[in-house]
Amino acid sequence: MKGLLIISALGIIAMLAEIFKFKKMLLWIVLIGIIGAYAATLMEWQTGMSISYFKDMIAFDKPAIAFSGIILATAFFWFILANDYFEEDTNVTDHFALVLFAIVGALMLTSFKNMTTLFLGIEIMSIPLYVLAASKKGDIKSNEAGFKYLIMGSFASAFLLFGIALIYGASGSFDIMEIRSYISTQGGNLPLFFNVGVVFMLVAMCFKVSAAPFHFWAPDVYEGSPTLITALMSTIVKTAAFAAILRLFMVAFGNVSVTWTAVLAGVIALSLVIANFTAAVQSSVKRMLAYSSISHAAFMLMVILANQRSNISVDAIIYYSLAYSIGSITAFGVLYNVTRNGNENFEAFNGLAKRSPMLALCMTIAMLSLAGIPITAGFFAKYFVFTTMIGTPYKWLLILAVLTSAVGAYYYLKVVIAMYFKQGHHNETLPVETSNKIVIAVTAVITVLLGLAPAFISELFKF
Repeated sequence: MKGLLIISALGIIAMLAEIFKFKKMLLWIVLIGIIGAYAATLMEWQTGMSISYFKDMIAFDKPAIAFSGIILATAFFWFILANDYFEEDTNVTDHFALVLFAIVGALMLTSFKNMTTLFLGIEIMSIPLYVLAASKKGDIKSNEAGFKYLIMGSFASAFLLFGIALIYGASGSFDIMEIRSYISTQGGNLPLFFNVGVVFMLVAMCFKVSAAPFHFWAPDVYEGSPTLITALMSTIVKTAAFAAILRLFMVAFGNVSVTWTAVLAGVIALSLVIANFTAAVQSSVKRMLAYSSISHAAFMLMVILANQRSNISVDAIIYYSLAYSIGSITAFGVLYNVTRNGNENFEAFNGLAKRSPMLALCMTIAMLSLAGIPITAGFFAKYFVFTTMIGTPYKWLLILAVLTSAVGAYYYLKVVIAMYFKQGHHNETLPVETSNKIVIAVTAVITVLLGLAPAFISELFKF
């Protein structure tokens, strides 16, 4: 909770930076604040207690703290990566405030215990992102991205609210533990509209994580948004949304899994097929990463589908979120530096190994991790997901996931081939900010270390 309060305070400080003329120091203030928030979160982890706030509307238990830690670590790397991006921006304080308040919403999603807090968290996280997606004012694609994100986000929120209303109408409560108790009390006599409400909420959350067939906004929004804003959406937003889905469907609705598992299985299958085969034919690296994020969403949804309310499931989704977030920061960091001239196609990476060997190596590690190749973090992330699915009736999804992952390896390796085996149009050294080099290198090293010591990370999250 202290971490949430610190990030909220940072958002307010960012809004005051222009008035009190300390915006040049703002990045350092934010970075120190995030370190403080992380330290506060770590201290809460060590207490080993679940602490409730605001009349049990928010509770920072160990899963919430673990997801919060991933979000804060990702945010720390993101802000360093965005250093020169903010330097070029005239509305720097506005952007800082918007990003920080989006993180506040993300932290709320990791810890909600009430449907009201869930909705507030989603809106606090989403509304700043609608603005950030359209923040390249002179770019028609960015304007279109912001508009599409707003329309589809509003559509998803409508589904969520309708679902919450139906569930409240049946159970008489917004509290997820009381809803869980209501389900247990009713047994098989739940009213039909309660089950409809659960499905509506599932659809809304699938919109938020861009799972097929509710994915159609994601490629355009990811492509049109500024690259670093896309990185924010692909990492922090995804992690927060899956923390919320985990709490909703494995705690609140775990005992009515028969209502939503068949729907979710279909969503996962569609996501795996559509995302991977569509990504394979993209000419834009940014659109390819957008479609690949849909595939990764499917993998994390497989943990929810397994519906094993145990440490194995929570470990799997936490590890996957960490591996995916760190790998994505590396990939988008390289993409941001390579595509400054506006060319986001695969050809932009031609000959990168000669222009910047360090960036090429880090991008290779990121691509291998996202593809799930040993010895990177991505391999064990997928392994842990498959472990949760063994013993469930959905083994056919495991086979489909393995087959579509082979397609995924193809389009990730296209980037590697372009960097090492194709002749570039330019031979001069690619200029890269020192801060960007540090973040890209550090996250690439973490990706390898996570792959070398998966058991250590898994033990770290035991509770």
